[in-house]
Amino acid sequence: MTSGALFDLGDPTFDVTSPIVHAAREENWYARTTWGWAVLRYDEASAVLRDRRFRQGNARWPEQNGVPPGPFPQWWSETLLSLEGDDHHRIRRLLVPAFRNKTIAAMRPRFQALANELIDGFAARGRVEFVSEFAEPYAARIICLLLGLPEDQWPQVAHWADDLGASFSINVGREVPRIEAALAGLSAYVDEVVADRRVNPRDDLVTTLVQASDDGDRLTERELSVALVFLAFAGMETTRNQLGLALQTLLEHPDQWSLLGERPDLGGPAVEEVMRVNPTVTWVTREAIEDVDLGGLHIPAGGIVQVLSHAAGTDPRAVPDPRFDITATDRAPHHGFGAGVHHCLGHFVARTDMAVALPLLARRMPGARPDGPGKWLPVSGNTGAISFPIRFTPTALAPSGL
Repeated sequence: MTSGALFDLGDPTFDVTSPIVHAAREENWYARTTWGWAVLRYDEASAVLRDRRFRQGNARWPEQNGVPPGPFPQWWSETLLSLEGDDHHRIRRLLVPAFRNKTIAAMRPRFQALANELIDGFAARGRVEFVSEFAEPYAARIICLLLGLPEDQWPQVAHWADDLGASFSINVGREVPRIEAALAGLSAYVDEVVADRRVNPRDDLVTTLVQASDDGDRLTERELSVALVFLAFAGMETTRNQLGLALQTLLEHPDQWSLLGERPDLGGPAVEEVMRVNPTVTWVTREAIEDVDLGGLHIPAGGIVQVLSHAAGTDPRAVPDPRFDITATDRAPHHGFGAGVHHCLGHFVARTDMAVALPLLARRMPGARPDGPGKWLPVSGNTGAISFPIRFTPTALAPSGL
């Protein structure tokens, strides 16, 4: 295969982690796709993501999929994911106080208690439908904790977030009514929370953002609403999906699963390694803002480039032994959270909650193995498990304080 061949990223049967993609990577650093060019090698991926001649390419996603003007494209254009330049810098600067590492790290005991509570619900049974019984409630309840929402509201928050998750789907053009209904529901809910925090401030992320100011500059009502809705859905959706993919990968390596249960200090490295080899965000989009000549490829202004996360993360030029290993110490940083000015603002939340959950799951689900194939999203765009049944050796409830 040569770089003149074509990857159909919109084909639900196309797998961006397949041997076809690996073979193309050995022939050239890029390949053509139905949505621009795919970057397949690590060094070129890192360069593109940090190159100021490119901007975040997601802003045109609704337009590229034939979505007419309306609430969804308007909201999408205002999210941090789509903004550029001074607008992006200003909004990001005002959001930073809510995501300080010290603040998130202090929540680890609450994440741990939540994970154990959920595992207690199925540990003695020896089987679990992992998405509905752990990954989704864990991710949604953490969002509720961050935003200061009643935890019993998580099913509704998860429902809205799940429907908004279709924004990242390769079938987004057919999902607009579902997306816009969820957008209306979650926006109205978030706006009520903001109004309450202005009168009744609390120790939560919403209050922090309501009060955040830099030289007198504050987020407008609309900016705050857009940001919180995006946080609620993106934070829940990506963590839920990545947890399912983490279990998929770890259960394919039983020795690593057992080791993780014995060594909770490997929770952080396990998250990084899973995101290197099995990321939920399978490609990161950039758009050229001027003509770019890069490594023999001419990309005209407006040209779209897709950085394939798995192909870059398993590139033997950057990772000589790319096999999955949570004890490895020589890994180049993965691109699962993007890079450059659009590096994911909430990355430390995701890293922390998954690093807490995975060792607890491994410890309390010994001998875990898939109980059937499960149901999965296409391995293109944002991927993950829809359902993932698992069997394991039954265990007792968590001792108090674990």
